[in-house]
Amino acid sequence: MDDDALFERLCLEGFQSGLSWLTILRKRPAFREAFAGFRIDDVAGFGARDVRRLLGDAGIVRNRQKIEATIANARAAAELRDNGESLTALVWGAAPRGRRRAPRSTADLPATTSESTALSRELKRRGFRFLGPTTVYATMQACGVVNDHVLGCVVRGEVERQRRAALATVPRA
Repeated sequence: MDDDALFERLCLEGFQSGLSWLTILRKRPAFREAFAGFRIDDVAGFGARDVRRLLGDAGIVRNRQKIEATIANARAAAELRDNGESLTALVWGAAPRGRRRAPRSTADLPATTSESTALSRELKRRGFRFLGPTTVYATMQACGVVNDHVLGCVVRGEVERQRRAALATVPRA
């Protein structure tokens, strides 16, 4: 997964906060169009006119704080890259170490972890906004950084193999 794809997931998780995932999934094509395919460099160049345009776009969630945070987050991600780092390495660098016990049911799934809390703090320190530990943990789940498929889920093993393969190839921050 490259930085732009990870940026999209981070943004959509932020927009989902307080809303139904179904709402966000239905609006995903409109989000992609409105936010230039979530290309970090393009979104980082958005200005006041773009904010007004986005606030008038009924195809997306029209929340000023979330829109402005998305633009600020693109700028922060671009700054990471300009400093020789990557959003992907930063997020995957927060992957839990060692083996984690598979959850037995969805009731066993945490909303946050120490890793998501630490990553949230680090992202905020680097200029990212609207990314609390819960939103960050949901992003970690969506990107495969953590494997929260329950014990007995038919895809759990494959997801874990893919997660381990990604950990072996993604540079750690």
